[in-house]
Amino acid sequence: MTEPTDLVAEIETLGAKLMAARESINKRFIGQERVVELVLAAMLSGGHALLMGLPGLGKTMLVDTLSTVMGLKSSRIQFTPDLMPADILGSEVLETAPDGARAFRFLEGPVFCQLLMADEINRASPRTQSALLQAMQEQEVSIAGKSRPLGRPFHVLATQNPIDQEGTYPLPEAQLDRFLVQVNVVYPDRETERAILLATTGAELGEAHEVFTPDELLRAQNLVRQMPVGASVVEMILDLVRACRPNEPDASALVQDRLSWGPGPRAAQALMLTVRARALMQGRLAPSVEDVLALAEPILVHRMALSFSARARGDDLTQIIADVAQEVASRAAKEVAA
Repeated sequence: MTEPTDLVAEIETLGAKLMAARESINKRFIGQERVVELVLAAMLSGGHALLMGLPGLGKTMLVDTLSTVMGLKSSRIQFTPDLMPADILGSEVLETAPDGARAFRFLEGPVFCQLLMADEINRASPRTQSALLQAMQEQEVSIAGKSRPLGRPFHVLATQNPIDQEGTYPLPEAQLDRFLVQVNVVYPDRETERAILLATTGAELGEAHEVFTPDELLRAQNLVRQMPVGASVVEMILDLVRACRPNEPDASALVQDRLSWGPGPRAAQALMLTVRARALMQGRLAPSVEDVLALAEPILVHRMALSFSARARGDDLTQIIADVAQEVASRAAKEVAA
């Protein structure tokens, strides 16, 4: 365990490196500060991110830029309906040596990397989608009866379109829960789009440069886990997650009959890690209740489902989360004041 004085110095040093990393990313991925913050928070927490957005918003460029800035070996998989698990994981082939001897040799698939871009993940069949489950959770895959470790660190950044299209398959709940955050990539505002036009259509394009190495990212992930978290933040996380579970004693009245299910313990774990990462990126030594409120929607939205009646009424899951978070925060403030 790092001594408190050493921990403060390491946090301050890491904060400076993260600022340099964000500046390098912004040279190519312009104007999407919220998206960059959430993806970096996921990586600092050792998790995976699901990027939701329409085509052409720079999701692939973001992943490519991140691989450069974070010094990671990257691979890209374009998911299609005919993609098979072996296309992701790899397979064994029978080879014949010059002396006639025959033996199997394993050919690694694209999952054997440190940063995997899973493009349009919802276009693959459920069987192929499930091939990523063990890799995302355990950072290893089992092929031909043998466990094979993946790269360290290992992160999956997956994209999918938020609209129903022909040839798509919804992600199963178990796989959705493996994603630490869901990041919504939206259209840029007018000023941002002007900056993108000027920066990307000239003779010279912005170039990102390496700021981290894989070992430095692993040390940063370990440092995030050592950051102190105050009791008020812990209680806020517990109150928020438990309030979003329908038919539970702690459930908020706002979710009764509006949700089919709510977030599990993995959501609370995700919040505990990402609030630390967000505080660190903003130059603070410990997270606050405001960090919990800022991260509630991207952490919880893919871990909850509207009930049939709520969908029929047109209820918005994002608004429900915001309302519950505000209710929990107001109750906590009253308890402190009392």
